[in-house]
Amino acid sequence: MTQQDILDFMNKNQVCTLATCEGNKPYVRGIKIYRADRDGIVFHTGIAKDMFEQLKKNPNVEFCFITETMQVRTSGTAVLENDRKLKEEMIAMRPFLKPMVERDGFDSLAVYRVRNMVSTVWTMATNADKKEYIEIK
Repeated sequence: MTQQDILDFMNKNQVCTLATCEGNKPYVRGIKIYRADRDGIVFHTGIAKDMFEQLKKNPNVEFCFITETMQVRTSGTAVLENDRKLKEEMIAMRPFLKPMVERDGFDSLAVYRVRNMVSTVWTMATNADKKEYIEIK
């Protein structure tokens, strides 16, 4: 797969799993990314959430985007974005965020962009093959 194929797959399958670390143990949860492009995977959480504290302590993450026939695992470093326009765009596209921001302010919404991305693709057909790692730039 090309870099663009991987990004297209992520954007088509935005519900995925995200692994962070809680101390020295992995912590996995399902999330829905906002978008993925060559600048990174964009996602959000609230500052009151465990994920926010975990990412402050260790910004290394891994996503797993999956369908019935393929999975794309992508690792990288989550960088906190302080982009008001991006937050406003996200709130417009995801109205469930609006009450939190109205109540607690824009700083209650933590937006991340994952940088230094490296992906690997798995299918049943490639199950026994050596993994290929693709940098997303």
